Amino acid sequence: MKFNPNARLDTSQVQDRRGSGGGGRSGGGLGGMMPSGKGGLAVGGGGLGLVVLVVIFLISQFSGGGTGEPSGAGLLQGATGNTAVDNGQLAAQCQTGADTNTNDDCAVVAVINSVQDYWTDAFAASGQTYQEADTVFFSGSTATGCGQGTSGMGPFYCPPDAMVYIDLSFWDELTSTFGANDATFTQAYVLAHEYGHHVQNLLGTSDRVGTATGATSGSVRLELQADCYAGVWANHATNVPDSSGQVLITEITNTDLQNALDTAAKIGDDYIQTNLAGQQVDESSFSHGSSAQRQKWLLAGYQSGDPNSCNTFDTSDLG
Repeated sequence: MKFNPNARLDTSQVQDRRGSGGGGRSGGGLGGMMPSGKGGLAVGGGGLGLVVLVVIFLISQFSGGGTGEPSGAGLLQGATGNTAVDNGQLAAQCQTGADTNTNDDCAVVAVINSVQDYWTDAFAASGQTYQEADTVFFSGSTATGCGQGTSGMGPFYCPPDAMVYIDLSFWDELTSTFGANDATFTQAYVLAHEYGHHVQNLLGTSDRVGTATGATSGSVRLELQADCYAGVWANHATNVPDSSGQVLITEITNTDLQNALDTAAKIGDDYIQTNLAGQQVDESSFSHGSSAQRQKWLLAGYQSGDPNSCNTFDTSDLG
């Protein structure tokens, strides 16, 4: 994955709550995915965050520890955290696409800009208006519209405040716990998935989903659609311009796509149950879809480039 060195980066789409404006770490990057809520963990948010919570829960349950509640059960009990925003250092460091070569935070900003620019144009083409969603960089924990967000949730989208939350240390967890890769395009897939949830929130799709789990449940369909939306953006990414008309991303290779597909497999419900929790596959508890399903819908979006191909709610064949 390559960025256009002449493209302009817009850090106003990011809220940096890491303290002292963050600063970017070489070899690091962005952050993860989460749950949202109707009377509990938010259902419209989804993403990896819920997967991370499920992993913690399963490992706790099947290793003889824990109380039967996920570690995030108290999510809505209060909101305190590093809510001060200081974008000064980020804005100074991330000005053009050339900065993505030396600062991983700038690559994150470029991806966020590209994803939102694509959806702005896609909504406009259908006579609708896309509303931008900020991405919040935080460390450890932070206040959100869904309650207290923590790094253990991974990246997540919170519908009540319409923002994406990321502790950038998530990429270490993705490789060390899930055995996935943290390549730049893999990180882009994760971010684009979270913005897929924002699109669902804007379109009212999230309201169709309850709390039920299972292989054909609404929650699985919501997650697979977000994967598909991520693929749709990736299809168009090399043609998405910044505000000055410069494309932000100049190249996405087959290796990039394979890296993302590999990660999609590593965050499937069946992979997590068997490889991380050491248990047999239980489709009745699926909330995000199997590895094969996540790969199928990411690829479907990428190959079609059409959001209308992502209608996971009106099909009997989820893969």
